[in-house]
Amino acid sequence: MSYIKVRGVEHYYEWIKKPSDVVKPVMVFLHGWAGSCRYWRSTAEALADKFDCLLYDMRGFGRSRAETQDSSKLSYELTEYAEDLAVLLNELNLERVYINAHSMSASIATLFFNRYPQKVIKGILTCSGIFEYDEKAFAAFYKFGGLVVKFRPQWLGKIPLADRIFMARFLHRPIPKAERQAFLQDFIDADYDSALGTIFTSVSKEQAETMPLEFAKLTVPTLLIAGEYDLIIPADLGRKAAVLSDKVQLEIIANTAHFPMLEDPETYLQKVRDFLGNG
Repeated sequence: MSYIKVRGVEHYYEWIKKPSDVVKPVMVFLHGWAGSCRYWRSTAEALADKFDCLLYDMRGFGRSRAETQDSSKLSYELTEYAEDLAVLLNELNLERVYINAHSMSASIATLFFNRYPQKVIKGILTCSGIFEYDEKAFAAFYKFGGLVVKFRPQWLGKIPLADRIFMARFLHRPIPKAERQAFLQDFIDADYDSALGTIFTSVSKEQAETMPLEFAKLTVPTLLIAGEYDLIIPADLGRKAAVLSDKVQLEIIANTAHFPMLEDPETYLQKVRDFLGNG
């Protein structure tokens, strides 16, 4: 297992590569809220013929620590996670990369694209969009989210069918049981403060006001992939984001929801390859 210190915090990372006689470009994968990089492995393995794929667990999630060794903490603002990515790339001496980010991390990636456009060749936002602020709806979401984060006993992962029930809202098509179980365990293991903190920073009045501006000023060629039946970030929110910039190409994958790369990997990979120009 490989770890690297980023802004004083130990981050887990891994490479997925295939032997090659040529130097391949690097694609970096960012996971979504309360997940880890492991749900990206199958996608990375499929793209490893053309890319060296870098996967890592964001601060407070997966196998990455939530705080520095002296117990000080960074904030949970998405801009801070974008800075984590910038430092990670610098520490690994990666000057220009492709980026594929999912869900909450797609917002982080969008912020990164605009702050460090010189570091990004092309970007892929999987399940992203812009939303309007609704005070009552957001308050209800925070209350529910707080309860969900608070109630995560370790025995939850041992209950029969718990993984299927937990993932039902995220999926339209079935995915392998091992993937469902891994995501449930990542959710259970996520650092409490990190999971709760990013709920408040990723779904907020500030984000509702900021993200349309961020999409509008994109200069990095960007593919936005949405799932037709996504209940977490509906495809309509992706449409609203895509029309703000001629740099954004929107693709909606039929009969999928919040994990199109796992629900319909063949279609997902074809759309990604078409966008990247790699066949």
